[in-house]
Amino acid sequence: MRFSIITPSFRQLDWLELCAASVADQEIEVEHRVQDAGSPGIEAWCQSHPRAQVTVEADDGMYDAINRGLQRARGEICAYLNCDEQYLPGTLSKVGDFFSQHPEVDVVFGDAILADAALRPLAYRRAVIPLRWHTLLRPLGVLTCSTFFRRKIVDDGVLFDPSWKIIGDKMWLLGLLDRGYRMAMMPEPLAVFAFTGENLSHPQAMAEERRRWHRQLPVEIRLLRPLVQLHHVGRKWRAGAYQKFTGDLRYYTRGDASHRKAFTQLNLGSAWPKQ
Repeated sequence: MRFSIITPSFRQLDWLELCAASVADQEIEVEHRVQDAGSPGIEAWCQSHPRAQVTVEADDGMYDAINRGLQRARGEICAYLNCDEQYLPGTLSKVGDFFSQHPEVDVVFGDAILADAALRPLAYRRAVIPLRWHTLLRPLGVLTCSTFFRRKIVDDGVLFDPSWKIIGDKMWLLGLLDRGYRMAMMPEPLAVFAFTGENLSHPQAMAEERRRWHRQLPVEIRLLRPLVQLHHVGRKWRAGAYQKFTGDLRYYTRGDASHRKAFTQLNLGSAWPKQ
């Protein structure tokens, strides 16, 4: 089962180095398409990373770049992985096996590790299958770095809306829910997300788009937010999302894309780190 991984890129070549390394060592057939908007030094980067298929062209933001990559992709299973994210060892093999064993599933969500700018582990985020009301009214409850979907979704024309610069993944997921695509969860760590200090998902950066979205909702719908959040907390509790993660992990760290660093005897809670 071939994978297509899309990475939107602009002026993050040091992070892209780690991202690309985590895709290249998956030991499975994978097409890694990097959509770069013209980063200084990208030509030299391409020469030293021949396994990545890099397209350098202007775009209308991250989600437009992802769309461009998805439309060029040829894999049966697709995903997008930002420069400040990376896959854990064996992720694609596990996801491929899951899709093979569950042909009825269109989208798979996994767990993820949250790390700081030095890539020290901070927290563990367990996924729960998204519901429409929570996705409509609250911040996105899954991380896209551990989200995978079948090529049929792209072929059906379900792409990202580039008019949303920060919460486009939320809008995309709402589209999947509205169309009834079948979703499943893999309760194990698949990826690492780093708080670099420049993430588009930084709370302050997201606030304006969230307000723009909420202003479009009827007042009577917005009043349901506390009930929706309470229901979501109950679902997370039943799924074990508030339990601590204990175990060992290996992933790439800043300045060293030659080998994964081992983090042993971790004991990570689930709280979203303050930024």
